[in-house]
Amino acid sequence: MKFVMVCVAALLFVAPGLAHAESCSKSRDYLLTEASDLPQRPSIYQKLFRDCMDTLQLSNVQDAFILKVGAIAVIPKRDTVAATASTLAQFCERFPRGTLHFIKRKDRALAARMSQAVLMTAINPTPCIRIKGGG
Repeated sequence: MKFVMVCVAALLFVAPGLAHAESCSKSRDYLLTEASDLPQRPSIYQKLFRDCMDTLQLSNVQDAFILKVGAIAVIPKRDTVAATASTLAQFCERFPRGTLHFIKRKDRALAARMSQAVLMTAINPTPCIRIKGGG
């Protein structure tokens, strides 16, 4: 019985991380195998995949995936101005040439289907290079 409890505890500890990684993987795989007319080279999406995986480590990120337009989209844990600003600052510090798109609460249903999620557009995105004063 003790062995079962340890296994369940381990699964509960590891499972949330696996779910997050799956969205990055699913979006990359969908883009590289099923999407057409990609605006970026495949190598860009491979780099975005690595950035997506790292983005999952930010404290306010519940989930993340790659957008066809070449940005990373996140579903935040807390949807407040302060939390969003903090997440954006952390992201831009880690990825100075990246672009982050926050999924609004009303658009989360679209993000549930990968075929729709990757096609979401980052409306008026501000690249980190512009936020940090480089562009």
